[in-house]
Amino acid sequence: MPAQKKRDYYEVLGVGRGAAEEEIKKAYRRLAIQYHPDRNPGNREAEERFKEINEAYQILSDAGRRAQYDRFGHDAFQGPNAAGGFGFEFSQGFEEVFSDIFGDFFGTGRSRSRSRSRRGDDLRYDLEVDFEEAARGVEKTLKFQRLSQCESCAGTGARGGVQGVRTCPNCRGTGQVRTQQGFFSISTTCGQCRGEGTIVAEPCPKCQGQGRVRRQQSLVVTIPAGVDSGSRLKLRGEGDAGIGAGPAGDLYVVVHLREHALFTRQDNDVVVEVPISFPQAALGTEMDVPTLEGKVKVRVPPGTQSGKVFRLKGKGFPDLHGHGRGDELVKFVVETPRRLTARQRELLEEFARIDGEEVNHPLSRGFVDKLKQMFG
Repeated sequence: MPAQKKRDYYEVLGVGRGAAEEEIKKAYRRLAIQYHPDRNPGNREAEERFKEINEAYQILSDAGRRAQYDRFGHDAFQGPNAAGGFGFEFSQGFEEVFSDIFGDFFGTGRSRSRSRSRRGDDLRYDLEVDFEEAARGVEKTLKFQRLSQCESCAGTGARGGVQGVRTCPNCRGTGQVRTQQGFFSISTTCGQCRGEGTIVAEPCPKCQGQGRVRRQQSLVVTIPAGVDSGSRLKLRGEGDAGIGAGPAGDLYVVVHLREHALFTRQDNDVVVEVPISFPQAALGTEMDVPTLEGKVKVRVPPGTQSGKVFRLKGKGFPDLHGHGRGDELVKFVVETPRRLTARQRELLEEFARIDGEEVNHPLSRGFVDKLKQMFG
């Protein structure tokens, strides 16, 4: 007999193809409770349906697998390059939903607040660096406040440290208490320990039972060459200390470049505008141009137009990922004199009389021709 054709995973869960992650999770949770084998003992059809639901959820709850399925359908997971069978392969999200189901079913779901251990918060530090510092890299000392583990109680929040922490007598360390209602056993958060599973007989006087104290922190950080405004450096474990010996959060250093008096930045290129006089542009000259590494001589050819850009190879920012350096773009801007002496005016008027418009001003001539074409 030919193998039975698999149903569409979206159809299995009863959701549309554009369903959000939360909608998929809710649909799976509802169907898994409905078709769970313990709720349908001896029902072969319900057991197969339960397997089908699990398989669909494993694919659609994973962004990467879902993208493959949306593109190739069931073929994405068949053949020699397929990811193998399904079974119960618990991702973090899958395990969370599955655990919740058992909690609804038998009153044995995990208590999210049972453990006092919790990761500390991430912190952000905005750091300004000079233009040149960003180009060559620099070490900076950061000074900021963070929550650190209380040394007096070792982060437990109890006077005397771990010796001051006791198992909750009401829930016996589970963080939950159960009550029986007919067939079902219902679990609720323990009111005495608030789901922690432990109680502190006497709070630590130094941290008032918080397990953490706020301290001034000093940290030396290396800013790599090539950073730009908005670059983020992640310093793992340098954020707030965790609760109940939980891991510390991370520190994110966000870089901001100070404005430079001469330079601007375009990706890894450095841009500088250099003013030159009309005679220099017309006759040509050689002049000093600033770069990130000092001054260099640049030859300005005769007839240079205002706005002309010259490229100095390798004079820009190093690539943050090690892929060479950018260039420096030197833009020459012809500066028109605002005050003329009588002699200067006389010479310029004479120059205007003898200036060959066709030869020396092709842009102006082309502009006039286009005006004539437009307006006659």
